[in-house]
Amino acid sequence: QVQLVESGGGLVQAGGSRRLSCAASVSMYFMGWYRQVPGKQRELVARISRNGGTNYADSVKGRFTISRDNAKNTVYLQMNSLKPEDTAVYTCNASPYGSSRDYWGQGTQVTVSS
Repeated sequence: QVQLVESGGGLVQAGGSRRLSCAASVSMYFMGWYRQVPGKQRELVARISRNGGTNYADSVKGRFTISRDNAKNTVYLQMNSLKPEDTAVYTCNASPYGSSRDYWGQGTQVTVSS
């Protein structure tokens, strides 16, 4: 059974930093983070391929950095200069190579206080 285990959420002051981690139980090609606030659609925050290609939401470019450790099947999201509008449930997403199947973590709350 494929599992994605997230960690790193919590409360942080505006302007602060936080790092999220997501460890997959198997090798994944794409790994990334989505976020959602109540009443809004879930949005892609950042995604990285196994060979290091990345893409980011415009709202986080220059502040967030996604990276991965393929040996550990783990993806990281370094979040700097956090804003109250970054407050959301952040959920890890991953997909194996050549598969249309998506896997999701349980979600972790990030709250940025002003």
